[in-house]
Amino acid sequence: MDLTFMRQGYDNSGLSKEQLKSDPFLQFELWFKEANEAEPIPNAMSLATVSQSGEPKLRTVLLKLFDKNGFVFFTNYKSKKAVQISTNPNVALHFNWVALERQVSINGVAEKIETSESLKYFLSRPRGSQMGAWVSEQSSVISSRKILEMKLDEIKRKFSAGKIPLPDFWGGYKIVPKSFEFWQGRPNRLHDRFLYSLTDNTKWVIERLAP
Repeated sequence: MDLTFMRQGYDNSGLSKEQLKSDPFLQFELWFKEANEAEPIPNAMSLATVSQSGEPKLRTVLLKLFDKNGFVFFTNYKSKKAVQISTNPNVALHFNWVALERQVSINGVAEKIETSESLKYFLSRPRGSQMGAWVSEQSSVISSRKILEMKLDEIKRKFSAGKIPLPDFWGGYKIVPKSFEFWQGRPNRLHDRFLYSLTDNTKWVIERLAP
């Protein structure tokens, strides 16, 4: 299929270094609040991991918490992403906010969060999502959907009388950033790109990148 006829115009007035916050976490928070008003799923982010042999893997996960310490998502600790993180914790995140003609890319290091933090989030989930965490052996091969439905029925019976406990194979990862890139679409493909790099683990340096 030839897609060369497809064209995306960018009409934004742009982004200057003077407009940026000196702290990339504050800049991300500002953009995220604006994305929350314009995008259907603003917390959807692509997560890239790399296997021990160097094979990359990309998937979409949901950002559930962010602050000055990092960006948190939750998953099965036996999933492919978790296995790859265990051997290579260097990961990349990418947010694509189409309505705002913006992208944010983050490179950092993934680490498990405390079990107490995972439990706090797990208890906030709907009961069906809690059961789903017990049912799915994420990334494993299954012969049919019927297997999942049978396991779900089993979990419903097992925990019918009370609260659903946190699985010991499920929890959160925090991505501690080493760099941020903020991308703003501009006419004629001359986009505005700014890179925040952490130096000496203490100071963020901002540089403009060619589009």
